Amino acid sequence: MCRNIRTLHNFDPPSTDDEVRAAALQYVRKISGFTKPSQANEAAFARAVEGVAAVSMELLGELTSAAPPKNREVEAVKARARAAKRYAA
Repeated sequence: MCRNIRTLHNFDPPSTDDEVRAAALQYVRKISGFTKPSQANEAAFARAVEGVAAVSMELLGELTSAAPPKNREVEAVKARARAAKRYAA
């Protein structure tokens, strides 16, 4: 599950709300053990996702870096190359 959580800091263009929410959803799924919660737990699960997303957006807004912003396309090419090397059998 957690492989879908990506680094969101120091990218150009900056991370979107959807990317932050997707990472929050993956995090809550991982720690709760639920891919999809039962109706009894659905409200708590949704509040947790929204809370984690809000705190994550706050964190990303406050972080600074001396490094130049990373290019999303270049990083995606690097990730595909790493995956090809890792899974080549």
